[in-house]
Order: sequence, then C-alpha cells, then structure tokens
Amino acid sequence: MTRNAVLFGEVLRHFRETAVLTQEAVAREIPCDRSHVARVEAGTRVPHDTFAKKCDELLGTGGVLLRLWGRIDWYPQVEHPDWFKRRAEMDAVATSLREYQERVVPGLLQTEGYARALFSRVVSGDELEERVRARLSRQQRFVSGGGPLYVVVLDESCLRNVVGSPGVMREQCAHLLSVGTRPNIRIQVAPAARYGLVRPSSSMSLITLPDGHQWVYSESLDRGHFRDDPAVFAGHSQTYDVLRADALSAPESAAVISDAMERYEQHGPARTQRRGLDQEQLQRRQRRQLHRNHPRFPRNRPHP
Repeated sequence: MTRNAVLFGEVLRHFRETAVLTQEAVAREIPCDRSHVARVEAGTRVPHDTFAKKCDELLGTGGVLLRLWGRIDWYPQVEHPDWFKRRAEMDAVATSLREYQERVVPGLLQTEGYARALFSRVVSGDELEERVRARLSRQQRFVSGGGPLYVVVLDESCLRNVVGSPGVMREQCAHLLSVGTRPNIRIQVAPAARYGLVRPSSSMSLITLPDGHQWVYSESLDRGHFRDDPAVFAGHSQTYDVLRADALSAPESAAVISDAMERYEQHGPARTQRRGLDQEQLQRRQRRQLHRNHPRFPRNRPHP
C-alpha cells in the first residue's frame, strides 16, 4: 500500500477513537467484518466509497472521509479492468518516459503491422482494428516535433522474437532506426551475450508527470501494476540507469538493429530460393525415374 492508503487509515482511526468507538462497534454499523476495519486503518485494505460515506455518518465527520477517499489515487492498491486506460492517460501528459522492454517491442515504437500481428493472437475483427488504432494514436505525441523525452532499453530478445513474419520484423527494425534519430528519442540494446549485464526482473516503465509525480509501471500476463512509492521508484531508477550505462550506445544499438533488419531481408528471398532448388531437384529425380522406366531397345553397333 502507498502512503495515501496509510493516511486514510490514520484519519479514520483518529475519528473513531475521538468518538470512543471500537473497531467492532464501527464494523457492526457499516456493516462489515471487524478485520476489514482494522485493515483499512492499517492501510492494507482498499475501502469502497460507500464505506467512507458510512463512516462519515457514523463518526460525524462532516464528509471529511469521503472527500479524502475521492482525492486518493487507489490504482496502486487495486487491480482495475481499465488499467491500460490509466497508462494511456499517463502517456498523454508525461514529461519523460524511460522504459526497459524484453521479448516484445514497446507499444509506443510498434509499426501498424507489428501491432496487428501481436493483437491478432487474442482478438479479431473490429476489436482488433480498434486496438491497433488506439496504439498508433498514442505514439503521435512522442514521434512528433517537440515530444517528451523517451528513452528505451531493448533486450536483444525484442529483435529476435519474430512477431508476424520476417517481413513484419524487417519493417519494425526499419521503424526503430527511423524514430531513433529523433532528438527526444534514444533507443539502446542490451545484448544477450554481454556478461555481467544486470537487467530488471521484467519489463517496466519509469514515468514522470508534469507535477513531478513519478510512477513505476509494469505488466503481468493480463494486467498493469502502478507504484508511486518514492523508495520503490528510486530503486528501479538506479537499476535502470546502471543498465543503460552498461548497454550498447545508441549508435552501436542502431548497428545491431540494422544487422537484424538485414537478416530478416535475407530470410524471405533465401527461403524462396531454397524452394526453387528443391523443386528443380524434384524435377530432375522425376526425369531420371521416367528414363529408367522406359523400355530399353538394343542398339545395332557396327562390327569391326
């Protein structure tokens, strides 16, 4: 829980003790279990707004708890189904964004083909197109002139993990090379073979908002996680800065991305060429087989 949840709990406990009521007495009036009241006061349980309103009425606070509840950002404490909307809202106003990504190119750098191939694994039809449009629209603020600082460290797996097809990956690599030349964007690669490179335990984003508020954002299989604890942010920020210092420089990274793009360019023609050779060999075997199956007639050779 964050300091905001703890603050709410402390205010609730203050009013409860001022009213000379036990946690059990409050729980009976809500109604709820006494342990729920205890956990809210300890800052380890997220209360509903109806809980805050009922406590205001019971303790005669004049609506203080409900107003405080409304000012607290509860996203760090509870998993919301609209977590991605929350992240998109942050991207729309962030003054700087630092990311570490593994296996998949981050959404703000994806091409339309890459995003479509990625989303097509889970949705189709109108929903697929809607998600692709939403992803591309988020990118405009960062790739347009005067966009906010955007620094990305890509694990090399992002370049090797094929999404869609070699053609999609070639286009994606070309896009990375293009946007990496913008003055507000820096793309660095953390090579797989570099010994001693300390990577974060998972992909993450370090987000700074206009009011100076800083967030750590990460994703699990099907949800997003937000943390704004200053100590947590400082720890992840240090890990990120060390990784960025030890990773390849932006020019070195561009060379690695360019090499990956060339490999994907060669993949398609090489495969077509192999198919052509295989077909030619098959035709040769068929001709030999036909030749062996023909009846053989003795030739009249001249006698010496």
